Amino acid sequence: MKTNKIKFGISYINTGSPLHALNGITKFLLFSAWVTMVLVTFDIRVISLLILVGLGLLRLSRVPFAAYKTLMMGTATVLMLNALFMFLIAPQQGTEYMGSQTVLLSLGERYSITSETLFYLVTVTLKYFSMFPIALVFVFTTHPTEFSASLNKLGMPYRIAYAVSLTLRYLPEVTKDFINIMHAQQARGVDISKKAPVLTRIKNVAKILGPLIFSSLDRADVISNAMTLRGFGRNNKRTWYSLKPMTKTDYAVLVLVTLVLVAGLINRYQSEQLFWYPF
Repeated sequence: MKTNKIKFGISYINTGSPLHALNGITKFLLFSAWVTMVLVTFDIRVISLLILVGLGLLRLSRVPFAAYKTLMMGTATVLMLNALFMFLIAPQQGTEYMGSQTVLLSLGERYSITSETLFYLVTVTLKYFSMFPIALVFVFTTHPTEFSASLNKLGMPYRIAYAVSLTLRYLPEVTKDFINIMHAQQARGVDISKKAPVLTRIKNVAKILGPLIFSSLDRADVISNAMTLRGFGRNNKRTWYSLKPMTKTDYAVLVLVTLVLVAGLINRYQSEQLFWYPF
């Protein structure tokens, strides 16, 4: 019997790249500044530059393309569907933002395709996609424990930071449990392939989620008891084995990120229009 293959490749991968050598605080602040820049700008020139830089950083991380190929294709598909639904729900929104109307194809009074609408949809789609490369860079190059140590260093209580670390650390384990349970159910004749009707697949997936939830709760209970026995949470502070000291490279990256973010914010608030439209 042919079984479905599911791989979870979105986790920390140590390739020894220069990005791995950066401090977790630096990478977290870089990610936060990147997301802030994406949220405040609707300039396709800035967005395109962010995508190019993000893909360059992803290549610099030395993570093989096969590790995120499936996710990239899935993300692109979802974004294209999102653009389609945006057009169906508000076909004239691009015209409203640009302040002009250049009809390219008339599909009726409501669904006329204009160059302004196409430009708007491309800008918004690229805007969403621009956060994809930096998110992968952050996940691939930052160890969960290092990330939680960085959060604690930035002022987050270590109990919450440790919870974040456990969540990131055990996501791959939950996925492995899902695959094992799925294979066990398929061996018992539970069909979740494309050959089964949609409703049947939904019911069969529910048979997998039940044991998965109970196994996850059992693992959480074991971890909670182990942490309680070791006195976790008794003290107000704790030390971190994975916390690395800041280097000159980290400070240089933070200065560069700050300058770029400030320049982006100034450019955004000085712009008269929300969208940059050259035509």
